[in-house]
Amino acid sequence: MAAATRLSYPTVEYFMDCINRFLAHAIALEGSAAGRYEDLANSMSALGDAEVAAFFRQMAEFARMHQAEAIDRAGFRDVEQPPEDGYEWGPGESPEDAAWAGVDSFLDVTAALELALEAERSSEAFYRRVARETSDAEVRGFAESFAEEEVGHVNALLARLERRASV
Repeated sequence: MAAATRLSYPTVEYFMDCINRFLAHAIALEGSAAGRYEDLANSMSALGDAEVAAFFRQMAEFARMHQAEAIDRAGFRDVEQPPEDGYEWGPGESPEDAAWAGVDSFLDVTAALELALEAERSSEAFYRRVARETSDAEVRGFAESFAEEEVGHVNALLARLERRASV
């Protein structure tokens, strides 16, 4: 009998061929997004823009709903979260976290919207990459669905940016 070999998961392509791993990533990503949107809402409140603060709070709620959806989709599965350094996002940190380094009370409204747009596009790209590279049909279906949800967020942010540009 051959000795057991410990597998490493150096790429999203191989790592995301497991639905539990994918859902763990989706749960973490959406939870992170909710927190970051709350940060933006607080920044916009400090800036005195209640309307944009309310928009970001709504986006935080959408992220929490998507996180709950990922948890619900896990259903009977035991979805164990990897250790902090065990996520396979590709290079760097979570797609939602990567863009948020500049969130503070000095951020203006347009910059905040652009920051959120960058994060949503990054999340969409992550889910599309998983859908494209996985060999697991269930993972692919979930990833495609989550990517489409991110498109909705991108469109909402683009619309808000367009309204600001026309004022």
